[in-house]
Parts: sequence; C-alpha cells; structure tokens
Amino acid sequence: MAKTALVISAHSADFVWRCAGAIALHAEKGYEVTVVCLSYGERGESAKLWKLPDMTLDKVKSSRRAEAEKAAQALGVHDIQFFDLGDYPLEVDREAKYRLVDVIRKVQPDFMLSHSKWDPYNTDHMYATQVALEARMIAQAWGHNPGEKVLGAPQLYLFEPHQTEQMEWKPDVFLDVSPVWDKKWAAIQAMEGQEHLWHYYANVAENRGNHFMRNSGGQSGGRKSTHAEGFQSVFPRTVDEL
Repeated sequence: MAKTALVISAHSADFVWRCAGAIALHAEKGYEVTVVCLSYGERGESAKLWKLPDMTLDKVKSSRRAEAEKAAQALGVHDIQFFDLGDYPLEVDREAKYRLVDVIRKVQPDFMLSHSKWDPYNTDHMYATQVALEARMIAQAWGHNPGEKVLGAPQLYLFEPHQTEQMEWKPDVFLDVSPVWDKKWAAIQAMEGQEHLWHYYANVAENRGNHFMRNSGGQSGGRKSTHAEGFQSVFPRTVDEL
C-alpha cells in the first residue's frame, strides 16, 4: 500500500506557503498526499480580489478554489478537499469535526501537517491545529464508529507561521526541498490573490536552506541546500539510533 500524508490547512493558500515543498517531495517519493482546506480564506485573505469591481463572496470563493486546485496539481497532490467552513472566524462544529475524522481514517496518514499552536495575528490558524489534534484523537478512539479501522499515532508537524518570533514556534526538523523547489514556486505563483506573499515565502525557503546546511554538518561540511522548510513536531519521535 502507498504511504500517505494529510495536510490540514485553515485557508486555501496556507498549504502552499508553508509546506508545498514537503508535499511535492513526498509525492515524488510515492506518497499519496491529501490536503483538506477548512475554508477558502474568502473574507480575510483575499484583499486583492475584493478590490476588483463587482466582486462577490461566491466569486472570491471560486477564484480561491481554482488557485488552490492549480497549486495542488503542480505539487502532485493526490486529493484536495474543501470544507467551506468560512473564515474570520473559522468555525468547525461537531459535524465538520466528524467529517474530518472520516478523512483521517480513510487516509490513515503516516504523518500530518498543520499550523502553529499559537497565532495571535490569525486565530483561524491555531484553531485549525486545535481541530486537527481533536480529530486525530477521535480517529484513534475505538468507540467512535466501531468497526472502522482506527488511526495509529501519526506525527503532527507544525509548519512555519508568518512571524515565527510571535508564534512560539520552534523548528526541530528541517526538510531539504531543493529538488522540488520549481514545483513549490509554480504552486506559489498559482496563488494570484496573494501575490504580495510570493517573494516573502521564497526568501523564507532560502533562509531555511541555509539553516539546513548549518545543521547537517556545519557550514563547511553540510549538504548543499538552496531551499528548505522547517517544522515543529508535536509528539516525541521514537528512534532506534541517533
């Protein structure tokens, strides 16, 4: 069976800025990567679109969905789902949580990705991770829909927020995404509604590439990396050797 991964993204562009490299890299390794966008980010993250004449909420949603689907295609995403739960604020009721649990149990991810646990600038982000943790927990419960295959214990990696120094986010994993940077850059450019972030996140990836080299053997001995992504693991990682 193919290995799998699951990304839980608060808004339809978040998975692109923050973990598109991880998605593309693992897709190339044969992983089936599923992305769940809890909302389109239609109200709070679509300023460029709202400045256009005769714009409506439905038009913004349609545009954001098309952008995300184009980005997902560039990255080799296996499946992308849109829950359309609204944003600013994002609100996830019990029915929507159970819907996410259904996805988790179906995917049976080897690992999961979501936002930092604290984000005072955008509470949708940290709420998405709270929901991800709750859904992960429910998916592990034998008493939830007895007879279904329960979830094991996949790691939840928190991808990089916009202002790390304000988010209590401390990376303990750097992933070299140099081999798939062209795919991430194509996905970034698909997000036309937030063009102002393109070069910001290109710069983040370049900086993390430097951090990857420094931590993979020092400045002189580290493996060359032009672009990388940082992640913070929530749960202890079990190893047989260091």
